[in-house]
Amino acid sequence: MNTALCLELKALIIEACDKDCTPESISDNELLFGPEAPLQLDSLDALQVSMAIKKKYGLRLPDSKDTRRILSSVANLAEHLESWQIAQA
Repeated sequence: MNTALCLELKALIIEACDKDCTPESISDNELLFGPEAPLQLDSLDALQVSMAIKKKYGLRLPDSKDTRRILSSVANLAEHLESWQIAQA
């Protein structure tokens, strides 16, 4: 897995959701959404993250169950973004 990309995505999530933490404090596989998640992101945060990803990388995330899975952790998001970038090349 691309560690630099994961760190970049963590910073993007923190900025988009206006969270007071460091990228290093988020683990790659921890849940991002829901009351049991350390960051406790919600649906509005999901929208903010989706918009930030579209702006930075050009990847549009549709509103679907796939998107919920993709946004469930930094590792899933990085994996999806990398495979999308390869498909675009």
